[in-house]
Amino acid sequence: MSIPHTEQEFKIYALNEQAVTLVFGHEIHGTTASKISNFGRLLNSKPFMGFTNSVPAYTTLSIFYDVLRVMKSDLPGENGFDKVSNYLKSLKSNNQNDVSDASKLITLPVYYGGEYGPDLEEVSGITNFSIEELINLHCAATYKVYMIGFVPGFAYLGGMDERLASPRKLKPRAAVPAGSVGIAGKQTGVYPLETPGGWQIIGQTPLKMFDANRPQPSLLKAGDEVKFQSLSLQEFNDLRR
Repeated sequence: MSIPHTEQEFKIYALNEQAVTLVFGHEIHGTTASKISNFGRLLNSKPFMGFTNSVPAYTTLSIFYDVLRVMKSDLPGENGFDKVSNYLKSLKSNNQNDVSDASKLITLPVYYGGEYGPDLEEVSGITNFSIEELINLHCAATYKVYMIGFVPGFAYLGGMDERLASPRKLKPRAAVPAGSVGIAGKQTGVYPLETPGGWQIIGQTPLKMFDANRPQPSLLKAGDEVKFQSLSLQEFNDLRR
């Protein structure tokens, strides 16, 4: 089962006895992210017997299942891997257009700098952009949520202007406040919870990025698009209240 099964859009690998990984490509790209999120929605709308969960990443979608239930199903195949693989390939070939793109464009208001963006000046020095230029560039892009990870609700965003790329902090902070907007390498993201972290913090959003009491706890999901909007300090405080 270590040999990949080739399909037009992805390759299927056995992750373990109760999971497979679909590989959609080998480079981080918005098109790849869209394929992953679309297929994930298709699978969740038409699950096979024994399906339990799917987890998207930059270039892959891992699918978890109850192998005992899969073996009791009428799916073709001699073992769990074959049954699930055959279903996934059939699902892709027969239902490519059954699920429309359910991604959303979400605007995140951000106050940049000051006590809420303590690394803004440092990033300005690293990138050789003025504070105003840096904020404008960060707000100009439309970002794609590639995956959720690290902590619940943490969205890894692709699409940042590469000229804003900045290294992680040499010494991570013991506590980064919830809502902090950071840059690490060629990525930007928002901390949904207070947690240790080494990203360069350039601002903060007053929106609650993760709330376990909401029907969908995470404000963002894989496949969504994000725009940042600069706030004044007064507007930031008003929204926080």
